[in-house]
Amino acid sequence: MKTNNTKLKFAIISIVLISLTRFIPHPPNFTAIGAMAIFGGAVLNKDKWLALLIPMAALFVSDLLVNNILYSSFYDSFVFFTEGAAFIYGGFAVMVLLGSTLAKNNKISGVLGSTVIGSLVFFALTNFGAWLGSPMYTNDMAGLLTSYTAGLPFLLNTFAGTLFFSAVLFGAKAYASKRAPELAEA
Repeated sequence: MKTNNTKLKFAIISIVLISLTRFIPHPPNFTAIGAMAIFGGAVLNKDKWLALLIPMAALFVSDLLVNNILYSSFYDSFVFFTEGAAFIYGGFAVMVLLGSTLAKNNKISGVLGSTVIGSLVFFALTNFGAWLGSPMYTNDMAGLLTSYTAGLPFLLNTFAGTLFFSAVLFGAKAYASKRAPELAEA
């Protein structure tokens, strides 16, 4: 079964709008991107390719803007992907999958479970990538543990941002579903 047009439009508009929050000053990693991935997976779970494509496209476009406008002074030329992007995008792809399985019924337990597991997986993947690609860390278990230890403050912010923005997105969907019942379809 395919996603109805109302749900698709609502998901696209919500994802695009929430991706713009990256341009508002925020603590490191306290962003809506994880919530955007979980929400896309949950709302578009009947069309798995759309559930992955729409949040990942929003992430890519917002990355292009953030990296080449806000952080352009850090780069010598136009940047399509930053170092470690495969780990970052992989973590968000896992969040889409979690949203499409755990949060697809829009229940608080599924959204919370997706947030906790997704934040932990994102943390594990991105810090592993930092360990692999950064000369800051030794290429042994001590270096890996140092990478994970250094990332702990970012884990807390990732979790808090994903939880907060998931509440915003799923709350907006619940509110909108009262006016457009086709949004509430399971």
